[in-house]
Amino acid sequence: MKFKTLLITLFGLLVVNLQAQSNWLTKKEITQDIEFLVKSLNEKSSYAYLNGFDFNQDLTNYLKKIKDSTRLEDFGMFVTNTLAKIGDRHSSLNKIRGYNLNESLFLPFIYAPLNNKVVVLNKNQNKKLELLNDKFPYLKKIDGIDINDFLQKIRPEDIKAPIETYFTYAVRDIRDIEKNYILLNKHLPKELKLTLSNLTTKNDTILTVSLIGKSKRQRPWDERFEIDYLFVKDDDYNKPEVIERLFTIKKSIAYIKIPEMANKDEAPLLFDKVNSFMRSIHKNSKALIIDVRANKGGTRDLLYEFAKYLVNPDSIHVINVVKQITSLPLSKKFKKNLHSRFLFSLSELDSEEQIKVTDFLKTFIPIYKLDENKYSEYYFGLLNGKKLSKPNFYYNKPVYILANEKTFSAASVFVSAFKGIPNIKIVGVTTDGSSGNSEWIDLPNSKLFGKISTMVSFQKNGKTLDGYGTKPDIKLERDIKQVLWQSDTQLEKLQNLILSKIN
Repeated sequence: MKFKTLLITLFGLLVVNLQAQSNWLTKKEITQDIEFLVKSLNEKSSYAYLNGFDFNQDLTNYLKKIKDSTRLEDFGMFVTNTLAKIGDRHSSLNKIRGYNLNESLFLPFIYAPLNNKVVVLNKNQNKKLELLNDKFPYLKKIDGIDINDFLQKIRPEDIKAPIETYFTYAVRDIRDIEKNYILLNKHLPKELKLTLSNLTTKNDTILTVSLIGKSKRQRPWDERFEIDYLFVKDDDYNKPEVIERLFTIKKSIAYIKIPEMANKDEAPLLFDKVNSFMRSIHKNSKALIIDVRANKGGTRDLLYEFAKYLVNPDSIHVINVVKQITSLPLSKKFKKNLHSRFLFSLSELDSEEQIKVTDFLKTFIPIYKLDENKYSEYYFGLLNGKKLSKPNFYYNKPVYILANEKTFSAASVFVSAFKGIPNIKIVGVTTDGSSGNSEWIDLPNSKLFGKISTMVSFQKNGKTLDGYGTKPDIKLERDIKQVLWQSDTQLEKLQNLILSKIN
């Protein structure tokens, strides 16, 4: 996605620009920015007010507290936290940008999520991960603050995320202690006491640590397989040497790793490989795993490419229902955006699809009732086997989609779309659901910028993707071996489960 790369470059230039300007904003400038933000949210934000949160009150109270001026960083944090309460995951995960907390102090060690607890890791002489303390592996308190209370306050931008997503991102942020103490509104001492607990969490030991500088901090914990693709660029998914290692078959189990929801026009070789691989495994495999863990999204192109093989040719499935916030009637621009996501109004569907959608709507109960004067009519995402599939290539064997709490945006749509379709099971943990047809907003004085969603996206069960994600049919969590990068136990357990069924 070259456009994404261009945006990142432009954002970098904006940040450099901001560093040269004053870090202080007058009350008049803040007032103008807030007025602009309110107008933008009322006109463009599809999720504003839906969950009962009234951002106007927060903004009014903030203005009352300001005397003559405020720091850019404080305003940036406030806007980030306020937008997060709306429940728009695109706004939250991307955060408001254009300000820097200039963090210089960090906690030593690495912090990782494990069974709803926090394990403390370090790297040994061979640069391999290990538990900091075998007898007391869990972090119980920081500076006397219970770790669960601590975590609930250090990631306000994800306050409306699914529980699993919030926990993982908050644990990842423990290292950034200076930022955390700003959020906690506490004075940061030069040393901190970490209370470590044993396996039963009943016996403790206290470790006093000195804070370290940026150059000595360790990289936050991520999955081994996530690190493997961290520096792979969008264009690389059109390179044979990158593509080939995403596809394997062992012991009659076909496996496809999808690190990014690539655009078909920009990665044609990847799509060619998907097609050739799916055709090749039709006879020489007994099951298929599609791995979208830690996939941050992109486009829906891969969803519809896989649907050619995974949807019965004689079936039609409603997989997504959306409404676009807009001044009615819907503009050509928004129609084009929706069509690019394979979303169509009832009148744009053929007669069989209309019958399927009409039947679907009889039992469809959305969690939000949307104002018909502000939102468009429903647009539907369908998987029509008669249009997508070829009978000779339908993969009528067990398919397992492996997802986790970092599966986001178009990748979470992928998971949600295939959930409940015959022969397909979702495995792993609840995704970080999001689907919003987002747009950028730029505040005029502070130059803060970020994304807000303009579309409400419902799953088949009536819940939005944002804030709920998609729960797995088979729950498989990581274990300590996976945390320590010794093995990918989620994948191994799934493979063993499949082998026990096909042998």
